Amino acid sequence: MAAGGAALALAAAVLAALLWRRGRWQRVARRVCVAVLGDLGRSPRMQYHALSLARHGRGVELLGYLLGPKLFQYVIKVIVQTIQLLYTMLKINQPSYILLQNPPGLPSIAVAWVACLFWRSKLIIDWHNYGYTVMSLNHGRNHPLVQIAKWYEKLFGRLSDYNLCVTNAMKEDLWVNCNIKAVTLYDKPASYFKETPLELQHHLYMKLATESVGLNAERSAFTEVDEKNGHVIKTRGRPALLISSTSWTEDEDFSVLLKALEDYEQYINEGVKLPPLVCVITGKGPLKDYYNGLINKLHFKHIQICTPWLEAEDYPLLLGSADLGVCLHKSSSGLDLPMKVVDMFGCCLPVCAIYFECLHELVKHDENGLIFRDSNELAEQLKMLFLGFPTLEGKLHNFRKNLHASKQLRWDESWDQTVLPLF
Repeated sequence: MAAGGAALALAAAVLAALLWRRGRWQRVARRVCVAVLGDLGRSPRMQYHALSLARHGRGVELLGYLLGPKLFQYVIKVIVQTIQLLYTMLKINQPSYILLQNPPGLPSIAVAWVACLFWRSKLIIDWHNYGYTVMSLNHGRNHPLVQIAKWYEKLFGRLSDYNLCVTNAMKEDLWVNCNIKAVTLYDKPASYFKETPLELQHHLYMKLATESVGLNAERSAFTEVDEKNGHVIKTRGRPALLISSTSWTEDEDFSVLLKALEDYEQYINEGVKLPPLVCVITGKGPLKDYYNGLINKLHFKHIQICTPWLEAEDYPLLLGSADLGVCLHKSSSGLDLPMKVVDMFGCCLPVCAIYFECLHELVKHDENGLIFRDSNELAEQLKMLFLGFPTLEGKLHNFRKNLHASKQLRWDESWDQTVLPLF
């Protein structure tokens, strides 16, 4: 209690020390603070918000916060973050709006609300999910900390002036359970998520290859340079390229994919005419070492699994080069959608995605991809999609044609229609 009282006194002192700054600045009607209580590098949606605001002439303050280690006690961590976040929000140039990502919302929603009172600014919360459901993955729904987080999120969420959310299902849930009115802004791919031209594919494969195939440095497992005309062509008998991306957290069970790949290997051993697979799983996260351990115990003859960390500019190029995407994201709330699928669709890459409640708002089963519920169903889908590969017939090709024909909105167009009027 003494530590908590001292921390609150320090927070009050910080607030008092900064009050004198308020009178020195005139209200800047075109400045927005975009805030994430976390790593901005892992928050593409908030990066897109910032770019869209800047594109329309708004001054943007980007405020990110690297979370401390789990060894911190929750109470101490929240107190430290509260002081640091409040100090930073009151030190920046005066914003007309604070656009805040949730989750994480503890303590950022309350701090942003206090900062908005100080600046007489508007608070906009962009609801990506619920923080308490993410917390429940580790602690269970009935843990006291989870219940406190749930109460906090619902109470302080109502203090916002405007709200955005990522699905219609979340929009309805916010209204019914929290009395919060929100506008749905679906995640959309940035313009650089698109199909990769064959020449760029070849350059990427050669860059990522650890060694050349044979003695020809102009040949990868997927592409080669035609000796007659110097053009890049796809290699005969090439493997299929399967890609997935993950933050290696509890909401994605990659044992489902590994078991499906074991079944796929068995299909080939039984004589089914399927191509070899290269399965690329990208990303960083706490469970990566655990799953790498499982992968190292597998001894495939027809499947190669690699888990690289790609440079930012290479990730969209690899998506645009792949044959099929796999998504194992299971929403902790059942109300958000996986950004990785949005990016895959931007590259016209068909997807197999694991089922959860509102996934149909993004993945249309048997139209732009397939939805599976377990490893057996995924294995059957892989067999069906890759049978006769790489023929330009069958469902895999039809899914890609449908994605071409859908002419999906990109982020800039969607943002201009939905969010710009708020500013």
